[in-house]
Amino acid sequence: MEIAFAVRTGAVRAVDVVAEALERIERADPVLCAFTEVWAEEALRRAGEVDTLVEAGPSRSSGPFGGEGPGARAWLPLAGVPVAVKGRHGLRAAVPLLAAGGVTLGATAVPGPGTAWQTWGLGARGRTVNPWRADRTPGGSSAGAAVAVAAGLVPLATGSDGAGSVRIPAAWCGVVGLKATNGLLPSRDRTGLAAPGVLARTAADAAAWWRAVSPPTTAAVVPPTTADDARPPLPYTAVWSPDLGFAGPDPEPVALARAAVDRLVDAGVVRLVRPSAPPLLLDPASAWLALRDPGSAPAALAEAHLVRAENNRRLARLFAGAELLLTPTAPTAPHGHEGPGDVYSTALTWAFNVSGHPALSLPAGFGADGCPVGLHLVAPHGREALLLAVAGQRRG
Repeated sequence: MEIAFAVRTGAVRAVDVVAEALERIERADPVLCAFTEVWAEEALRRAGEVDTLVEAGPSRSSGPFGGEGPGARAWLPLAGVPVAVKGRHGLRAAVPLLAAGGVTLGATAVPGPGTAWQTWGLGARGRTVNPWRADRTPGGSSAGAAVAVAAGLVPLATGSDGAGSVRIPAAWCGVVGLKATNGLLPSRDRTGLAAPGVLARTAADAAAWWRAVSPPTTAAVVPPTTADDARPPLPYTAVWSPDLGFAGPDPEPVALARAAVDRLVDAGVVRLVRPSAPPLLLDPASAWLALRDPGSAPAALAEAHLVRAENNRRLARLFAGAELLLTPTAPTAPHGHEGPGDVYSTALTWAFNVSGHPALSLPAGFGADGCPVGLHLVAPHGREALLLAVAGQRRG
C-alpha cells in the first residue's frame, strides 16, 4: 500500500498519517455515523510504536511488528495504515493487521436493536447513512466499515459476511468488498455461514489485507505488486448470470453490472463462456434461514442440507468449465432507512455463504438515483487471489 511504503521509507510518519485520519473522522462522522467508538489516544500511541520500529529498521525490530521477512516488503507491510474494525468485538480479527504494522482507529457501526434486515448501522451519534445519499442505507451489516472506506476516513476496514454483509455495503457504497472462503480464516460464527472479509478503496488495498491475514500457503499466491504489474497473460473464463435463476433483480443493477462485465471483456481480463448448463441454483433462502437458526426443526435442516448439496453440485459443474461466476451484487439500488420492501438484498449473495465460495464485490457504476452498484465475482474455494487479480484489472 502507498501509505505503508511512505511510512517504511520515512517519507511520512505513521503518527501524522493517523492524526490526519482522526481529524477526518472528527469532521465527517457526526453526519455519517460510521463509528461507534474512536480510539484516538491508543491509535496515536500505536502509530508512535510503528515510527520507532521504522527508525530502528527491520534487523533491530522485535515484538509483534518486528522480525525480518523474506524481503523488504515482508517487513511492516501495513506500516502506519489506519484500519477500522467491525463492531466492538472486531479487534480479534485485526490482530494480523496489527502485527503487519496497521493501526486500529475505532469500531464501526453495525445494526442496532430492532434492525432485523441487517442493512443499516447505528453509530455513536445516530443512524449510519450512505455517503452518496444520506436518505439511503449504506447496506449492512458491515455498514460503518463501508461508509468509513467510501468516505475516505480510512483505507481499510474489516468486515464479516454471513449473507452478504461485506459485499452488499461494498456495492451500495462504491468500494471493493471481499468475503473469504468459509472456514479458511477464524470466525466467531458457529453456523459456518459467516466468513471474515475486508472493505477497501482498491483491489490492491484488499490484496494487502489478504496477504496479512491469510495462511502463508494462500497468501503467497497473491504477488505484492501493483495492479499494472499483475496483468494476467490470458483472459480468465467467466460465466454471466443476471439472477442465478431465482433472484428477480431490478433491471438497472443488472444492466450496470453487465456493462462492467463488458468492460472487463473489452480489456482482455475475462472471456465469457457458455456453460454446459445454465447457471441456475436453487433459491437458498429457506436453507440459509434453517442453518442459521439453532432451533430449526429436523425436517427443515434436512431440506437445507439437500439444497446445499444440490447447489454445490451445480457450482462444481459450473467451475469445471469456467474460472468465475459473475452476477450483480445486489438485486436493487440502496433502499431508504425505512426498510427494503419485499426484496431480499441478500438474494444474490447468500447462496455463496451456504456453499462457502469466496466472492468479491467490485464497483460497477452509478444508478439513476446517484448511488453505486456492484459487480459480484465468485470463484472456486480458496481462489481469493483470482478474485483480487481480476478486480485489480478494472478500468473505469
